[in-house]
Amino acid sequence: MDNDAIHDLFAGLGPVAIRRMFGGRGIYHQGVIFALEIGGEIVLKADQKTVTEFEKAGSRQWIYEGHKGRGPVAMPYWSIPDIAVDDPDEMARWAHRAFEAGLRSKKL
Repeated sequence: MDNDAIHDLFAGLGPVAIRRMFGGRGIYHQGVIFALEIGGEIVLKADQKTVTEFEKAGSRQWIYEGHKGRGPVAMPYWSIPDIAVDDPDEMARWAHRAFEAGLRSKKL
């Protein structure tokens, strides 16, 4: 997904910044990372408050393959729910959830 498509995807949230990281890209709103682009897929940040919503929506958790035999590592990022893929209003709601999870993680 190119940067223009990412900007369009999150238009309902507001302006986003995109930065290269970890072989993918971090997606930020107001200086807070709330999503990643990894291997062409966008994943949204979740936390204890929102993870159940992602699970109920059928999202998949991003599992990172650890280096040097460490095995898989479950990351706090989840796939975009199918309901939001073609619905800009629904996408905006999920983006806001991810942004709020990002805000909460900054306060730790």
